[in-house]
Amino acid sequence: MEGGRQSLVSRQNDHQNRDQHLRSTNSSIASSFTPDPDDIPLINSVRDFSREFFRESKKLWYLAGPAIFTTLCQYSLGAITQLLAGHVGTLDLAAVSVENSVIAGFSFGIMLGMGSALETLCGQAYGAGQLDMLGLYMQRSWVILNATAVILTLLYIFAGPFLKLIGQTAEISQAAGMFSVWMIPQLFAYAMNFPIAKFLQAQSKMMAMAAIAAVAIVFHAVFSWLLMLKLGWGLVGAAVVLNASWWFIVIAQLLYIFSGTCGEAWTGLSWKAFQNLWGFVRLSLASAVMLCLEVWYFMALILFAGYLKNAELAVDALSISTNIVGWALMIAIGINAAISVRVSNELGAAHPRTAKFSLVVATLASLMIGLVIALILVLARNLYPDLFTNDAGVKELVKELTPLLAVCIIINNVQPVLSGVAIGAGWQAAVAYVNIGCYYIFGIPLGLILGFWLQMGVQGIWIGMLTGTAVQTAVLFWMIGKTNWNTEASAAEERIRKWGWGR
Repeated sequence: MEGGRQSLVSRQNDHQNRDQHLRSTNSSIASSFTPDPDDIPLINSVRDFSREFFRESKKLWYLAGPAIFTTLCQYSLGAITQLLAGHVGTLDLAAVSVENSVIAGFSFGIMLGMGSALETLCGQAYGAGQLDMLGLYMQRSWVILNATAVILTLLYIFAGPFLKLIGQTAEISQAAGMFSVWMIPQLFAYAMNFPIAKFLQAQSKMMAMAAIAAVAIVFHAVFSWLLMLKLGWGLVGAAVVLNASWWFIVIAQLLYIFSGTCGEAWTGLSWKAFQNLWGFVRLSLASAVMLCLEVWYFMALILFAGYLKNAELAVDALSISTNIVGWALMIAIGINAAISVRVSNELGAAHPRTAKFSLVVATLASLMIGLVIALILVLARNLYPDLFTNDAGVKELVKELTPLLAVCIIINNVQPVLSGVAIGAGWQAAVAYVNIGCYYIFGIPLGLILGFWLQMGVQGIWIGMLTGTAVQTAVLFWMIGKTNWNTEASAAEERIRKWGWGR
């Protein structure tokens, strides 16, 4: 016990020394900052670039591979439930689909966005070697996200009237509203899971998350079939299994953490989790706004298509296209998580050149993947629509939209990488403003003008909104290009100092 006290006092003295150093050098940090000796050397030749590119690629894909797999597994939980609900009945399918896409989808976006604040904090603290902060950050995030879940519970309880208000039929609203109430436990699983995920990601413990997700998806598929179809429980079975699957992920990850595998990163529950919450709330809200603005922008594309003359045809074609984009995004989201960890770790470790080079490697990797997927779609434009529909009109429109789909995938493969850099560096608030301007002030009005006023239909709406995404991506490139990475490394050090001990 005495040794533990001495260790704690030693860490506090280290923080005080760090504080004094920061106060004395903060005014001239951009010019006086000296990277850690372990930072990569300056790259002066193609050989240097190739050597460092290979090293960084191994580190990136060590994180991105399991992250992509985990994302796909968790994304598939709702998809499997929805697929089996279609075999129960059309009303059951509609109820699960609406709850998944509207109620749970809205809550998922908010929770994931708020939880992503930990990508900045945990990642930078881990890079700086301040492992004891990670558990404290996670607990603070639990407090904030569970409080948010309590508020969002009202949406679940009154989902039926809300869905009816936005235009759903009375029958679907009632069924989806009842299913939403049953899915409240999933909401609190989100509140626990996302901080845990960011806590583990910051330590590069992706394989553990992937293994747990793999077990969860297998059991989810088996028990969903058993309860929903074999035993005839229908929507009740769907709710039981979906809630259980998410809580299995949460409990399994907690057991992994409590078993001691995270070392000093988890030292137990602390009352300090309730200190300095306002700083966490601000960063969490900025993260949520940043992410939700991106998700809602893409959802608005289908909403606007519903007001066209041939609405059913347009919505069906766009649904096929967005489904393909959604699966492609799983790869980009995995790389997003990886680059966020790499940038935050390296900035926290005072490695600004490595953080910048990580961005280069991730951007090139995502761009190449996007180009390959886009090329496949263009070459197979006469074949792949047959996988989704038998309607000749829908297939023809999907073929016409394929060039836009290809461009969308290329841009959407690069954009999440830049967003990951923004999260890793703590720029959530700034990017939220960028998203408002590029998406909602520029992209949507342009899409509506092209689609309705110039009568370009669904192509016009998509061109306008895709242009907004392109402008947003260009602005993020500009922001990154203007970044002084030495200053960002100093800001990471200051952020760790400010929020490390609840001050």
